[in-house]
Amino acid sequence: MKETPEVTVYDTTLRDGTQGTGISFSVQDKLRVAERLDEFGVDYIEGGWPGSNPKDVEFFAEAAKRSWKHAKIAAFGMTRRGGVKVEDDAQVRQLLDAGTPVVTVVGKTWPLHVIEVFGVTLEENLAMIRDTVAFLKSHGREVFYDAEHFFDSYREDRQYSLATIKAAAEAGADLIVLCDTNGGSLPSFVAEATKAAAASVRCPVGAHTHNDCGLGVANALAAVDAGAVQVQGTMNGYGERVGNCNLTTIIPLLQLKCGRPLVDDLPRLTDLSRFIDEVANVPHDIRAPFVGGAAFTHKGGLHVHAVQKLARTYEHIDPALVGNERVVTISDLSGQSNVLVKAASMGFQFAKGSPEVAKVLQEVKRLEHEGYEFESAEASFELLILRILGRHRPLFELDEYKCDFLRSGNPSGDWNKCTAMVQIRINGEEVHKQGHGDGPVNALDAALRLALVPHYPVIGGVRLDDYKVRIINGRRGTAARTRVFISSTDGKSEWGTVGVSDNIIEASWQALVDSFDYAVLQSERR
Repeated sequence: MKETPEVTVYDTTLRDGTQGTGISFSVQDKLRVAERLDEFGVDYIEGGWPGSNPKDVEFFAEAAKRSWKHAKIAAFGMTRRGGVKVEDDAQVRQLLDAGTPVVTVVGKTWPLHVIEVFGVTLEENLAMIRDTVAFLKSHGREVFYDAEHFFDSYREDRQYSLATIKAAAEAGADLIVLCDTNGGSLPSFVAEATKAAAASVRCPVGAHTHNDCGLGVANALAAVDAGAVQVQGTMNGYGERVGNCNLTTIIPLLQLKCGRPLVDDLPRLTDLSRFIDEVANVPHDIRAPFVGGAAFTHKGGLHVHAVQKLARTYEHIDPALVGNERVVTISDLSGQSNVLVKAASMGFQFAKGSPEVAKVLQEVKRLEHEGYEFESAEASFELLILRILGRHRPLFELDEYKCDFLRSGNPSGDWNKCTAMVQIRINGEEVHKQGHGDGPVNALDAALRLALVPHYPVIGGVRLDDYKVRIINGRRGTAARTRVFISSTDGKSEWGTVGVSDNIIEASWQALVDSFDYAVLQSERR
């Protein structure tokens, strides 16, 4: 009996995903996301396009300093330019300079693009593909060739589309990726073209599908059924136009429905999905398959009655398999599994149904009702558990703080100044400090550091890398409730904290205090 080939997962959230409207990651965001993808078990993480912007250059430099448990980091770029020797092409050189073990290089497959967009002959395009793949292979890289617009090309000119992937394969490509770049193909056609492509080259093929017709996942499934051994996509379906194949859907489909193991820690999927949404500062899709908040919610009537007796009557899988939870609106028992999984990952061992779990769950639900989100604020969640267990020792007691902003009428803004004052008590000692900054949060940060560092020196090494604000209930206008997320690092690890208030300064204060609190907690553990 022929053995079913292994299928690998190639994540392009940090490159293709950021081409989506409203999606942007800082360097620190990208590193945090990459680390979580690695822990989850993704095989390849495409970090960006070296040389296209300073952010991606910095990401690859930082990624090279880290040890990756499972994933290989990939750099993305194009074939050499027409009429230019590959060794003289600056963009190709930047791919090597990124120092990644994997390089994914995209080339033109469709004669329409070759002639009308690239402005080169069909033969020169084949040479560009061969030269680039061979050059990168000669430098010891694992090379994936992205056949852009493969399915559009195959529909119009099968002979040339197959010639392009043969050129890459003959030059030594480790994998040919068949791209439905415009997202306009149907599953039956994707299957047909994938079979033809797999039969025409000696190296394996993968699939990179877009969701313009709502078929990104369906087309990826069709490609795998037809012989593709890699699926490329993005977490939560981020991507250009309406997005890419959604990995939070295709991974559980292949693993749970098709018996194709992809990752070792599938129960972390829901948490990972929501973490990435929060870092990207976009609302989570509650109706997303598998990971959405409503994916296993039962509202009433016959469904609730049946599910309480036998869950599989109205659930296609056990939600715990993907780290989600069953929500029955009339039950107060929902949500414990999520708390248990999160708490266990932080070293807390609770028994299901224990009073501690009930207290944590009750407080989480209360806070989430107020607008808190803990998916990417792991530090705040851990501090919450410690407070409930009575094991939290606050760094200080707050007497008061205030912020002032002085703006001059001078167009040059010479007098613009933000000042913050904090008055706190540390072990009974009253401490009063004043700090200045570009804005209220920066000034509060400065003042609080002046007060805390003499007592907690580790705080001096904490850097606030990112600051995000989300309006929770925008219909209230300027009185809207605000959620603030702060990403911090001490050079050894990164963490996120959250604060919520009707006042943006108070929400920022909460997240800031949690960040410093967690930094001290970590230092005591080391």
